[in-house]
Amino acid sequence: MGNEIYAVIDLKSFYSSCECASRGLDLFSTPLVVGDPDRGKNSIIMSVTPFLKEKYGVPNVCRIGDLPNVPGLIYAKPRMAYYMEMSAKVVSILLDFVSEEDLHVYSVDESFVKLTPYLNLYQCDAEELVRRIQERIRDELGLTATAGMGPNMFLAKACLDNEGKKRPPYRSYWGYEDVPTKLWKIRPITKVWGIAHGIASHLDRLGIRSLEELAKSSPLLIQKEFGIVGEDLRRLANGIDETNLSEKYIPKETSFSQGQVLMRDYSASEALLVLKEITDELCRRLRKHDQKTGHVSVYVGYSAKARQSGFCRGCSLNIATDDNDLLFETVCSLYWKFVVDAPIRNLVISFGKLSKFGVSQQLSLFHDNTHLSRKRDLRMALDAISDRYGRNAVLRASALLEHSTVIERHGLIGGHRA
Repeated sequence: MGNEIYAVIDLKSFYSSCECASRGLDLFSTPLVVGDPDRGKNSIIMSVTPFLKEKYGVPNVCRIGDLPNVPGLIYAKPRMAYYMEMSAKVVSILLDFVSEEDLHVYSVDESFVKLTPYLNLYQCDAEELVRRIQERIRDELGLTATAGMGPNMFLAKACLDNEGKKRPPYRSYWGYEDVPTKLWKIRPITKVWGIAHGIASHLDRLGIRSLEELAKSSPLLIQKEFGIVGEDLRRLANGIDETNLSEKYIPKETSFSQGQVLMRDYSASEALLVLKEITDELCRRLRKHDQKTGHVSVYVGYSAKARQSGFCRGCSLNIATDDNDLLFETVCSLYWKFVVDAPIRNLVISFGKLSKFGVSQQLSLFHDNTHLSRKRDLRMALDAISDRYGRNAVLRASALLEHSTVIERHGLIGGHRA
């Protein structure tokens, strides 16, 4: 692993970069934001150009109402289908340089690439290979790609976030020799990939406030406080990461979650319909992946004017299932037990403890198993109709109610217009 070279390829201000590319505008001199002003001042801005960041101090993610008065400001309504298409084209370009096993698509705008096997093939060093990739992306798509390189994935990512994406030519390399002079100087510690605020707070209670202090800390103390994760933290602080990109990680247990930020304040009774629609969507995902859930959790977030912090509660099921009605009963039970009379703005449902539905199922003493089987067959048939003719081909009658959101949501990708 010591002779490996990895790169992280990141698309600068991706959504706003896509919009500038489609309009023939310069990303670095155009005041453009990706957001929909028609959805109100509380609508989220998804991306802003570097011009707005550097000249006006606009953060990459904020609300429309927080934007300063900028002359000539351009609003670009989100087009998620277009962004996904551009992302796929970038991945296609990367696959022209490396094979699939040496590429890990981390997000819509960021990918890890193992460069080592290709340096002899292209007769160049890592920086030159990355430069060629950047040029292809710029020339063919009009997007600016940034890159961090290093002997492992962690150092490559730290290099990207703290140097590579900061200034032209938007690529840089950090080696093990740069750990004391560059990695250890990152402040605050939460700017380091993989160290969340919870871990940082725990470290702070131990008097550890920098990566250098973490790297030089007592192994016994860190292991006592964090268990096996503690040793991983110390190794990362020393720039050591033995993750092999070619070894794909398959989680032992996954979960399905879906949420919605409401565009106005909902009452408790109105929000219940949205919860039912979210339950239907998640159940459809369960059937599509031949899964059943053994745990349900519900999150409710209140409007800022409510002065309530919201709640998140969950419970395990006696028998795992994918049945819409049974799961919605559990959602209702949790919801009505904890909800208060306050305006609601955020709803999330999660299904955990997933397992394969399979042919053989545990029978229930409390439900008609033949009826449940017939209901599932009907649901599967309705799913097939939706797959063929569109998500709005078959809907509950309640979808026509004013406070239903399902018809509009089916026209969105990632919560935004396609």
